[in-house]
Amino acid sequence: MSAPNPLRAFAKKANTYPDWLRQKMLTWMFRYKVKLTGTVSIDILETDLKSVTFRQKNYKKVQNHIGSVHAAGMALLAESSTGFVVGVNLPGDKLPLIKEMNLKYVKRAQGDMHAVAHLTDEQISLMQTQDKGEVSVAVKVTDAQGIEPVICEMIWAWVPKQKKA
Repeated sequence: MSAPNPLRAFAKKANTYPDWLRQKMLTWMFRYKVKLTGTVSIDILETDLKSVTFRQKNYKKVQNHIGSVHAAGMALLAESSTGFVVGVNLPGDKLPLIKEMNLKYVKRAQGDMHAVAHLTDEQISLMQTQDKGEVSVAVKVTDAQGIEPVICEMIWAWVPKQKKA
């Protein structure tokens, strides 16, 4: 039997609240756990635990020299959204680890950015039953015009958590 996952339990509980409160709770929790996302003010807009939508506003602190979200900010957005959806679907005794990030910047981004990441039922089943493994997590990053300025492939692995001595 797999160990309970506190991140999943928190997200399920948060999903019972109104939209405005759910977004604040999920965002606060994620920023608390992943400090860099707090520094750049990434938001979680919604999740059904199989998919998640993250937003990066085009704040001055995350802009590049041409005034759009920096390439590293787009990478963080894709990595964070895929990491969240992996994290809520792993048993509590497993540790998610980013294994590969492949990013192709194909267009200039404008305005705020959104990332939508999702897992298939088969991927979730693997994560629940295998002690170790990896999955390629689908993610689509779009700008304010709905254009996909970066094509992302994010490969996540999981391993058993080390027992503390």
